[in-house]
Amino acid sequence: MEKKPKLTLVGAGPGDPDLISVKGVKAIQQADVILYDALVDSVLLEYAQPDALKIHVGKRANNHRFTQQEINQLIVAHAFNDGHVVRLKGGDPFIFGRGQEEKEYAEIFNIEVAVIPGISSSTAVPASQGISLTKRGVNESFWVMTATTSNGQLSNDIAIAAQSTATLVILMGVGKLQEIVNIFKQEGKHELPVAVIQNGTTIHEKFAVGTVSTIVDQVVKEKIGTPGIILIGEVVADHKAFDRIRTDLVAYDIYSTKQLRR
Repeated sequence: MEKKPKLTLVGAGPGDPDLISVKGVKAIQQADVILYDALVDSVLLEYAQPDALKIHVGKRANNHRFTQQEINQLIVAHAFNDGHVVRLKGGDPFIFGRGQEEKEYAEIFNIEVAVIPGISSSTAVPASQGISLTKRGVNESFWVMTATTSNGQLSNDIAIAAQSTATLVILMGVGKLQEIVNIFKQEGKHELPVAVIQNGTTIHEKFAVGTVSTIVDQVVKEKIGTPGIILIGEVVADHKAFDRIRTDLVAYDIYSTKQLRR
């Protein structure tokens, strides 16, 4: 029997394979073809049928296995040739995941499209570290943004957000951390708490915490790279690791005051 072409966009979650939805697992089990990203844990592929075709199409910083246009074309070709294509993407497909682009491209060819949301790293990774993105009396919103625009430049939204009291969750920004903290320094926010988390919710997770003035050195010290997220805001101070930093800041203030009195 001829198979009807179909695309299902599935969010795999922030990294921990147990954080995918039940509906997402069911889609993988029903797939004829799975196109999966670099940030997807390979354990999830074990849910697939033995004869399902599995193709790694993932992109990492400065290492693109396929261009987005090539991925779009693969989706369409396999949908018509094989039937049900599952596009397995890290996090949520519609949060900086180009899910909308893939959906629209498939629909040009009248391919049925379904979307299964995933848990986004922008909320799950801070939560896994015990950092609440919102806190009564501290902030009234949180902003999720990408650090890098499509042309590789630093997003102008960061400068706008730096003027607010919002918690900032910056994706794809570890490589531009120095540029980001410079913006906050221009706003006089040198002691604003900052955390950087690499490979959040996985066994390879790395964590650094500091202030706008110190976080770059802390990231170097902890050897943190990509993929990672940056959290900037007063809520970061609730993390237990910030207690030591708070003590150091108080000690520094006392020392500075004594020096001024001399």
